[in-house]
This record gives sequence, structure tokens and C-alpha cells, in this order.
Amino acid sequence: MKRESLKNAYIALGLLFGIVVAGVSGFMFIEGFTFTEAFFMTIITIATVGFREVHPLSSVGMYFTAFLIVISFGIFAYAVTTFTRYVIDGALGHYYKSRIVRNKIQRLKDHVIICGYGRNGRQAVQELLSHKMDIVVVERDEEAMESILENPGLLYVHGDATRDEILAACRIDKARALISALPVDADNLFVVLTAREMNPGIKIISRATDEHSDTKLKRAGAHNIIMPDRIGGQRMAKLVTQPDIVEFLDYIMLQSSENVALEEMSCARLNSCFEGKSIRELDIRNESGANIIGLKRADNSFVINPLPEILLTSSDKLFALGTTNQLSRLRKILVEGEEH
Repeated sequence: MKRESLKNAYIALGLLFGIVVAGVSGFMFIEGFTFTEAFFMTIITIATVGFREVHPLSSVGMYFTAFLIVISFGIFAYAVTTFTRYVIDGALGHYYKSRIVRNKIQRLKDHVIICGYGRNGRQAVQELLSHKMDIVVVERDEEAMESILENPGLLYVHGDATRDEILAACRIDKARALISALPVDADNLFVVLTAREMNPGIKIISRATDEHSDTKLKRAGAHNIIMPDRIGGQRMAKLVTQPDIVEFLDYIMLQSSENVALEEMSCARLNSCFEGKSIRELDIRNESGANIIGLKRADNSFVINPLPEILLTSSDKLFALGTTNQLSRLRKILVEGEEH
């Protein structure tokens, strides 16, 4: 929208300049006016202010002036309208929108900061918005900012994510997580270092391209490192060896489906009467219809397809598969109706 307004402003400026050149040239050639006299006559004719001619006009000069008025009237009106719209929609509009966005960001808590609005950053934004999470996007590229501004509900900070003041403007001290999806590993490293210093408890996920950046980013404070090239290669190989499994996991994990979903549930608020109970004793499958397909223990170890005899504790995290209604019933069973 901003680029289109700027393009229209350039067109209006070009048309206005063209009509001035034509008017000056006509008066100088037809009436023999000096450049100053011709320029003055052209301006008062285009603006239709009603001043007297600098010199009496000949018959040909009168016809030329009448033609100039007819042609320039529409161009002048178009130019004034276009420039007015550009100022209101551009400078003033951007100022008021930025002010509203800043005020909203200042009220955020437990939000997610996404640094970089490239391919990976956009996918992260879409996924987090589908889970109705508060997010703030940090981007310094002008073209990427235009895409961000096209989404009226997206909160943003325009600037370099490696700088302390930019992350501070995102309320990083109140954020729950940060995703650094910048295209350059060195920039991601600076973001991770800065974020870890400004909020020691924040969860940090970083993108990496070079395999050697993995260790450095973890030392800097990143919890998880995502390497899109490596993941893409593995997925392509799996599509050759086990294509149905990949498509099945994509259907569950990546596609928006009202029929089935895989969800993580914390047992931190586990009903005290369930503490130390086994999955069999909870009878989760019959009571909720959902299936527990995995567990994460307090020591960060995973249990895939846990046996019914496994005991649950408040430090566990469950990975449950089911419909929206089934997962909702499972949450109620575990925490007495409280939403996770």
C-alpha cells in the first residue's frame, strides 16, 4: 500500500512537471514571454487564481491558455489529491499506527519475539497466531516491513534485532520466548547473546545455516537450534524411503485439521489424587478418547509410546493425540476442568 501511494505520487509529480514545461514553452514560443513571465503565467493558469496576464494575449495565446486550463485543471486536482493522500496515509498514518503498536507492546507479557520476517519467520508467525499467542516481529528490511504492515493485527518493531534498545522495545524482559530466524548465523549469535543477558529465563530458539554454528549458539544461550537445510534434506530422503510416514506426520503436525491434533500438556497442576497413578489407572483412553503417545520426564528424557504401567508425576509432560474435544476432556480429567 505504501509503495503504491509512493508510485502514484511520482506519477502526479511527473504530470505536474510536464504540464509546467508545456505551459512555459508555449508562452515563450507563442507570445515571446521571458522565462520568468512564462513560468508565472503557467502557474496562475494551472492554479486558476484569476490574476491578470503579464501582457495582453494574442488570439493564438488565448486559445493556448484555454487549452492549458482544460488540460491542467484535472492534472492539478489529481496531483493535490495524490500528495494529500500520500501524506495522510503515509507519514501521518504510519506515525499513528506506530504509536498504537508501541502502546500495545508495552502492555504485553509472556509473548514471543520473532527476529526476522523471512521464510522461516513467517512460518513461525503463522503457527503462533494459530495458537492465539501474542507475538512481536522484529525486522529491519524495508520490503519485509511492507509485508508486515499489510497485516493490521501484527505487532512489530522496525530495527536491528542485534541492538539492545530494539529488543528492549519488544519488552524482552517480559517475554516467554524468542525465535531468531535471521539469515546470517553471526546475527543470530548476537541476538542470542543479547537476549540471554537481558532476560536470563527466556527460552531461545535460533536458526542456523552452518553446522559449526550449532555449538556456538548453544554456548551463547540458545535452547534449541533449527537447521532448515538439514531438516529439508532428511525429509526429502524420508519421502523416498518412508513417504507415507512423512505425510502422516505432516497431517498431524503441520496441517490445520479440526479432526486430529497432537498437543503437549503439562502435569504441573496434576490433580493430587492422580499423583503417582499409572496411565492404566487413569483410564485415559476410555475416559477422554485421547491417546498418550509420549512422555517427557523431569530429567528431559523421553518415553515413546509409554506402557500403561508407567506412573505419572507433576513434573511430567504428556504428548496426547486426539480431536479437539478429546484433548479438552483430557485436560479436565488431569486438572479438574482447568485449562492448560
